[in-house]
Amino acid sequence: MGTNEQPTLILKDIHKSFGKNKVLNGISIEVNRGELVTFVGPSGCGKTTLLRIIGGFTEHDSGEVILDGRSIGHLPPNLRDTRICFQNYALFPHLTVGENLAYGLKIKKWDKKKIQERVDELLTLVQLEGFKDRMIDKMSGGQQQRVAFARALAYSPKVLLLDEPISNLDANLRILMRDEIRRLQTELYITTVFVTHDQFEAMAISDKIVVLSDGYIQQVGSPIEIYDHPVNEFIASFVGYVNFLDAKIDSIKKETSAAVVSTEYGKLELDIEQAEFVSGDDVLLVIRPETIQIAPSNGMVRQNVIQGTLKRYIYTGALAKCHVMLGDREIIVDIHDPRDHVPLRENDKVEVTISRNVHVLKRQGSGPADT
Repeated sequence: MGTNEQPTLILKDIHKSFGKNKVLNGISIEVNRGELVTFVGPSGCGKTTLLRIIGGFTEHDSGEVILDGRSIGHLPPNLRDTRICFQNYALFPHLTVGENLAYGLKIKKWDKKKIQERVDELLTLVQLEGFKDRMIDKMSGGQQQRVAFARALAYSPKVLLLDEPISNLDANLRILMRDEIRRLQTELYITTVFVTHDQFEAMAISDKIVVLSDGYIQQVGSPIEIYDHPVNEFIASFVGYVNFLDAKIDSIKKETSAAVVSTEYGKLELDIEQAEFVSGDDVLLVIRPETIQIAPSNGMVRQNVIQGTLKRYIYTGALAKCHVMLGDREIIVDIHDPRDHVPLRENDKVEVTISRNVHVLKRQGSGPADT
């Protein structure tokens, strides 16, 4: 995409209330052409309401929905160049696959021959060739999801809206269909807005993630940015598992941006963004389980090493989850390829090494130490 290209979809200061319940509080987002953007957040955060506002199924109280430079907030769903794939698929069970795909095209008064050509194209696209005459109620959940996806694409909308379209499938099929949606979206280069409550699904499928909570945007960024550089404690705890550790910055070495921080388990040396912190700041260390190293304790005092006790060891083949007690605090440590790791047993004395590049959040109200 050229750097001067206008975003395909722009939401400006969207507000929405249901009675006294304020669901969206001034949401502003830009979605670029060909981008897959996912709205994610806990139940009740406003993500589905926002998707329905884009599609015209829910009326917003104020703000603007702009598609390709044109305000569409006043238009009904059928006059917007958007199409939605619902969570329950909303297919007609009394019609065949081909008839489901042709239904909207007939309403649009397409030529019969052109409709059949388009139906065949769509079946090929979603790898359902030979299923044109199959009744919907004879299809598996995954096949029905493909039909719903194809129907939404029938007349090439500018924006595809996906409302948790794979949430009704079992775990393994969800992964397969998630990858299939991503393949089709990339192949067609279609601008897509995806809604899910599953943060791992959002991480796997998205170009950009919008994390919502209580009707506000908490953070917008790539999956890597959201996971590795969360802007607050809510984001850090919502996306993936995390260990938190309170600390205070004792000093910062200006020439290296290394900081010495004090914790209840001793001092750690970390690499930080020097401009964001000063000595005396109260901070929160965001420590992902996979960034911690664990080994049998040898009792030696070393930099960034904390002594603990292994309380629980959960082996799952490719991964082992270690529950380690540091004093009265429990942390989780992930071991990848545990068969190649030094054997550990429950109640062993262990040592954990905290990485120098853990993410650091400044506590609200934190400032320089008094002098």
